[in-house]
Amino acid sequence: MTKFVFVTGGVVSSLGKGIASASLAALLESRGLKVTLIKLDPYLNVDPGTMSPFQHGEVFVTNDGAETDLDLGHYERFIETRMRKANNFTTGQIYKSVLEKERRGDYLGKTVQVIPHVTNEIQDFIKRGAGYGTDEAVDVAIAEIGGTVGDIESLPFLEAVRQLSHRLGPNQAAFVHLTYVPWIAAAGELKTKPTQHTVQKLREIGIQPDALLCRADRNIPDDEREKISLFTNVPQWGVISMPDVDTIYRVPRVLHEQGLDALICDKLRLHSPPAKLKRWDDLVQEVLHPQGDVNIAMVGKYVELSDSYKSLNEALRHAGMKNHVRVNIHYIDSETLTPETVDQLTRYDAVLVPGGFGKRGIEGKIEAARFAREHKVPYLGICLGMQVATIEFARHVAGLSDANSTEFEPEGPHPVIALITEWKDADGSIKTRDENSDLGGTMRLGAQSSDVAPGTLAHSIYGPVVTERHRHRYEANVTYLDRLRKAGLVISALTQREQLTEIVELPQTVHPWFMGVQFHPEFKSTPWDGHPLFNAFVKAALDHQVNTRQGGKGAPE
Repeated sequence: MTKFVFVTGGVVSSLGKGIASASLAALLESRGLKVTLIKLDPYLNVDPGTMSPFQHGEVFVTNDGAETDLDLGHYERFIETRMRKANNFTTGQIYKSVLEKERRGDYLGKTVQVIPHVTNEIQDFIKRGAGYGTDEAVDVAIAEIGGTVGDIESLPFLEAVRQLSHRLGPNQAAFVHLTYVPWIAAAGELKTKPTQHTVQKLREIGIQPDALLCRADRNIPDDEREKISLFTNVPQWGVISMPDVDTIYRVPRVLHEQGLDALICDKLRLHSPPAKLKRWDDLVQEVLHPQGDVNIAMVGKYVELSDSYKSLNEALRHAGMKNHVRVNIHYIDSETLTPETVDQLTRYDAVLVPGGFGKRGIEGKIEAARFAREHKVPYLGICLGMQVATIEFARHVAGLSDANSTEFEPEGPHPVIALITEWKDADGSIKTRDENSDLGGTMRLGAQSSDVAPGTLAHSIYGPVVTERHRHRYEANVTYLDRLRKAGLVISALTQREQLTEIVELPQTVHPWFMGVQFHPEFKSTPWDGHPLFNAFVKAALDHQVNTRQGGKGAPE
């Protein structure tokens, strides 16, 4: 039978529940246990797909096409188990499912209420995510509950996991609570009162935590841990100090040295060999002792919040580790890039244009792609970054000066990027968009395979077939591909089913490293192997750095 660990948070958000949950999962996995993670989000959106990255951070996409919380990216980077749609659900999904059942008459005319109907539905979703009672059942499922204890929207989730732990019986569930211990500079001391209050609130709900992860900007002294233990009814060995660390990949070691994994195994009566953390220790050494630096300009429109590009940032850092260098990411607001200001990109070793939606900042991204092409700077365009590279090439090389995407110019004369429904019919007319269509659930999502053309840069990276995850609506318009090819653009990968453009590049006789991909490779990068595309991109940035210095232009600023 699957056993459960429920992770809650208190005092304030953004303390790192996702990293803590992933680190505990990594510890249990290193003991030979089969582990999965589930994220419960208390907002009413059906999924984060239509939420602003400024509010929610990036949207992580699973192989089966689910748009999920960014914490699932942490999960996949820390453990071997791949996430699925069932590993993330929201209050919106719960209520949607309950109301659909009510409309079908599944409740046989009963009054539908939060308890028991909503809480039972939450429990069913949790069990489904764990594969409970099936051949896919795991040994331990760690369920992270979003928000903080005391939030109104979190109450049904907390009540549901309280009920579930009761129904499962003794030694089948454990509770881990992440809390905040602030340092008050004026008083010169750590304050435990916020932790006391949040645990008190949790106990009022009926949940007694088995372990407290106490976040602080420093180690928590033993006397403070003893005080927390006394007022929260948690044994002192269950009060875990979680100070700020130099890299997130050190967190599993920090938790292990304080016995968190042993405590959980004892509580759940799990008999397993000791944790093996050598690869984590080796990883930390690689992070902390790079042999050099590369500077990469990321030209986007969500640069004020780095969580908007969380997986992308991590993928670049993983590739840096594989190349034994530190990757310094310089965020540049694409709205600030113009023909007069684009020369600022000269100081960087490579240019990356990430995905995104909407017209704002598009011309700046096109300028970035043009600069990289004309100055032979390594360029990687992801999703929208591939599309702007295609638009730029069409405008300045293929002679289509008015080329654009129908996302930005619906009536433009040369829609080299468009919805499939907007491509030209046989009579030459343009199909029209459905202006009333919803934004949610209208994209190409999840993993899809493509054939890669031999002799291309893409083939040297991926081999004959590439399988990556997608999240986009607009495609390269097939009616323009022949003209772009004749002008010198290489279409190096097409989807196996619809023959849609997946990768574009410039011949290496023309440019040392220039590529745009329609998919999101960052979602499959791990700290252990990196990702072949990002590994190659960072290697190209290193080569450009060396060539630039040998050419007498000096090091990047």
